[in-house]
Amino acid sequence: MTTEYQVRLDRDACDGIFACLVRDDRFTEASDGLATIDTDGSANGDDELTARFADERIEDARQAARACPVGAIDVTAVDDE
Repeated sequence: MTTEYQVRLDRDACDGIFACLVRDDRFTEASDGLATIDTDGSANGDDELTARFADERIEDARQAARACPVGAIDVTAVDDE
């Protein structure tokens, strides 16, 4: 089932532990040693990235968020906004 959802990554809170990378391959290591994710163009400055997806991978994103020890990732279904 396709779900539309938003992933928010607070790079200011990120410690570069990268637990997210092994749970969702859309997260990658940026050149500054912190996590990043491809955005849909709705970056909210250097410290917060927002990406919107419409696919079947919401659970991957949720697992990445749960694995983040500093709580830098939020996943919200569009219907929940």
